Amino acid sequence: MTRKRLLTYIGNMVVTPDREPDIFGAISHPARRRMLDLLVEADRSVNTLAGQFQMSRPAVSQHLRILLDAGLVTEQRHGRERRYRLVPARLGPVRDWIAHYEQFWDDHLQRLQMQLSKRSNE
Repeated sequence: MTRKRLLTYIGNMVVTPDREPDIFGAISHPARRRMLDLLVEADRSVNTLAGQFQMSRPAVSQHLRILLDAGLVTEQRHGRERRYRLVPARLGPVRDWIAHYEQFWDDHLQRLQMQLSKRSNE
């Protein structure tokens, strides 16, 4: 008996049991980034989040599913309501990637400052 490989397609992301979801793909949509911004402030229900967007509640739920599958949010049921909470630690790869470019710009701006200091002292 062969075991089927389960694939889940989420937008343009493919998630398999042995592959980490693409955090960068999950945050690539502006609406999902805005949802994360709202969840930084407090846990929120789907309806509360949907009230912040010009899209249907099912569309908001689809975006939340992508964030959930990427591990960026958790979901808890409270009766019939689902509440979402941000998992900021999952943004670590994004922080690390940005840190690389921060160092690049820090180095270049420091060199520029040195050049400008040399010229002003001449």
